[in-house]
Parts: sequence; C-alpha cells; structure tokens
Amino acid sequence: MLELFPEGFEEVDRPEGVELAAYTDAGGEERMWHFFGGARADDVPTGWEDRWRAFHQPVRVGSLWIGPPWETPPADALSVVVDPGRAFGTGSHPTTRLCLEFLQELDRGSLLDVGCGSGVLSIAAALLGFGPVVGVDIEGPSIEATLENARVNGVEVEAHLIGPTDVLPAAATAVANISLESVEALPGRLDAERLVTSGYLASEQPRLAGFHHVERRTLGGWASDLYARA
Repeated sequence: MLELFPEGFEEVDRPEGVELAAYTDAGGEERMWHFFGGARADDVPTGWEDRWRAFHQPVRVGSLWIGPPWETPPADALSVVVDPGRAFGTGSHPTTRLCLEFLQELDRGSLLDVGCGSGVLSIAAALLGFGPVVGVDIEGPSIEATLENARVNGVEVEAHLIGPTDVLPAAATAVANISLESVEALPGRLDAERLVTSGYLASEQPRLAGFHHVERRTLGGWASDLYARA
C-alpha cells in the first residue's frame, strides 16, 4: 500500500480483520486490482478530504505533548507538532508512547533513532535535552519528513538514508520502534550503551546478542523493552 499510495491510506479495524482504504481514482483502483487480485470500490461522501483529521488526536506522555498543527498544546508541555499529511507516524500508537516514556527517564546524551519515520522520537529526544540526535531510515520520504518536522519544531536533528545492513552511527542511547525482525538484526550494526526497542506485540520478546534486558513495559497489547550493553 505504501508503494501504491505513498501519499497515505487509511487503516480501519473490522471484525474480520484490518481494512486498508485509499482515496483514489479509477487508475488507483486498477493498480489495487492488479497488485492484490481484488478490491472494493465505494463512492466517498462530500468532505472526505478532511475526514482523516478526526483520527489524528493529540496525546500527552509525561511532559510531552504530540499533536497536529491545528490543535493547541498545553502551556506546561514540551510540544511535538506533527502534520500527518506529510509524515509516517503521529505519536499516538502505543509503541511510540512507550518509547517516549523510556526516553524521559534515561540519562541525556547522544541519541540514534533507528527507523525515524516522521521524526516524532527524534524531535522529542531533542526537546528533552538529548544531543546530538540522529535519525536513520531506509525510506527517503521518512528522511524528508523528519527533517521538515524538526525544522517546524525548531530543533536540531540530523537524518540520513541508510541501507538495511549498513553499520549505524554510534550513540550513547539508541531507540528503535521497528519490527521484531529488524530489532533482532541490530546488535551487529549498533554501537550504543543503551537501547530502547518497540514495534512488536507483548507476546514477543527480542533476543539481542551483547545486551542484557533491563525493563519491559506494555500498553494495549504492545511492548517496549530497555536493554543495556552487556
């Protein structure tokens, strides 16, 4: 779906599973049929282009507030403003919130955000006093989104495009909100004393050579773990 509709698509929970929906034209419908071997087309109601705003609500995680530009952050919060129209990740997912909890409690220093997406974790880390902050991702649009969102939020964040097997920049702390398989592939590429991981279910547990497990937190069926270099 990201390849077919890089501008975005909608996930809807249904009793029979997750429905993926894209707002497109006849050409987009034909591409879906070709790729998936089937699709259902419905006419969309008037005002569909603003419908997505209702799904992007701000969240508060400790001292941090993450929300869209049309919402007003509270005066006592460190605000991370993310426009979901041009980013992957809005901060509301349990895995992101769990990572944000850990970051607020760790010693400050250099930070690496593996799979930076929209840059939510990178920007939050910079606001919390981590530095330098570097985000890396295998997707070019994520690098663009991270740099743009960092600029909008007035923080300094580097962001670099990497390959799936490249050695990663060194940092005191690394955070990786990615898939379980990608998390387990990190130890051989990573030079960090602490590692915060997420992006997988609470029923799953990463096995990381060279690190020992410190703490686990769960939220909504998802998990996040803190590791330290053994």
